[in-house]
Amino acid sequence: MTFDRLLEKIRYEGAYPTRERAEEALNAVLGGLGAQITGEERVAFAAALPREAARVFTGEAPGIDPAPAARFVDDLAVRTGGTAATARWDAGTVLAAVATLMDPALVTRVIESLPPGYALLFGRAQLTTAARTQLSAAA
Repeated sequence: MTFDRLLEKIRYEGAYPTRERAEEALNAVLGGLGAQITGEERVAFAAALPREAARVFTGEAPGIDPAPAARFVDDLAVRTGGTAATARWDAGTVLAAVATLMDPALVTRVIESLPPGYALLFGRAQLTTAARTQLSAAA
C-alpha cells in the first residue's frame, strides 16, 4: 500500500476532516510507537510500512523499557495537545490501519513484545497467557 492510500484509509476510518489531520495522527502515533519497539520486531514493523511512514516510525530512538499502553496514550495526548480520548482514537485508528499492512504473526509478535493494553490499540483482544495456551492446544 502506498503512503497516500494509507493516509486515505486512516482519514476515512478515523473520520478525520482532512488528509493533513490524518497525517498528523499517523506521525504522532508512529513516532511514539517507534520509541516502544526494539529488535527484530522494530525492523520488520518498519519494513512493512510505506517508506514515508517507516521514516516517522524509526525517527524516534527506542527506549529501554516500553511504556504501558495507558502511559503511551497519555504521552500521545500531551504531544498532540489533545485529550486521552482523542489520543486513544488516534492510536486505535492508526495502529489498526497499519496492522492491515502486516503479516498477522508480526502484529502478534509486536503486541507480545509490549506491555499489556496495546492489543486493544491494534484492534485486537488482549489475550492472557492462559487463554493463548488454550487456543494453541485447541488448534
